[in-house]
Amino acid sequence: MKEIKQVAVVGGGTMGNGIAHVFAQNGFSVNLAETSEELADKAVKTIDKNLSRLVSKEKITEDDKTSALNRITTFTNLQDAVKSADLVVEAVPEIFELKKKIFQQIDQAAPGHTVLASNTSSISITKLAAVTDRPGKFIGMHFFNPVPVMKLVEVINGLETEQEVTDLIVSLSEKLNKVAVPANDSPGFVSNRVLMPMINEAIFCVYEGVADAKAVDDVMKLGMAHPMGPLRLADFIGLDVCLDILNVLYEGFKDPKYRPCPLLVKMVDAGKLGDKTGEGFFNHTKND
Repeated sequence: MKEIKQVAVVGGGTMGNGIAHVFAQNGFSVNLAETSEELADKAVKTIDKNLSRLVSKEKITEDDKTSALNRITTFTNLQDAVKSADLVVEAVPEIFELKKKIFQQIDQAAPGHTVLASNTSSISITKLAAVTDRPGKFIGMHFFNPVPVMKLVEVINGLETEQEVTDLIVSLSEKLNKVAVPANDSPGFVSNRVLMPMINEAIFCVYEGVADAKAVDDVMKLGMAHPMGPLRLADFIGLDVCLDILNVLYEGFKDPKYRPCPLLVKMVDAGKLGDKTGEGFFNHTKND
């Protein structure tokens, strides 16, 4: 396999800018693709702010920050962003049809040796790989939010992922100072297959009047040593994202234990999505 030097990250949102950040900070040249210059600039400003925070904590120097930012080039043309990439990491919303369209475009424009990776948190890697002509060079590279802080990368093998691709991505993750944990393709992989039913059950506790949100979180924090309660975590992730993942689990396994709580559905319908909207199970317009 060709050594990975040039990386393209497709999508500059919360996950995408974090992924671009860690690659650039660790010496990789990064092409960051967004749909508009405004969104691309916003992503770079976020990376700048997060790098500045590391400088203030004396974890990196001002020169390190400048070097990292200089390694990032923004693009609004997807084909131009991926045409010289050794690895493309997709980080767009959890909508299969959107990812399918983007990967078909990437597959046509990227060189034959290029490895394609998805940061999806729940959609089948095998299903995504099948829309390309290189399923053997397709893999899941599931980072966790906030990407510069969280150490885990779930490395997800699709049905046809080649072993040397898996080995390459595990080694690459370690160069990013991450801990790579390989797993096989299954709805929700390991992380969300375990996490989302717990979050969903916590929501059912509120829905059924067992306890309020703060009480549920206090039990899990104080009794189970969780650093963050499941409902506060749901707000942080985004209630819409939680619902999307639960629907993937429900549809993938056809098991009623993954049925999203009606309260979660209602809150998403009402636009109460957590941190991103200022209100979810907790009020985020002030410290909670």
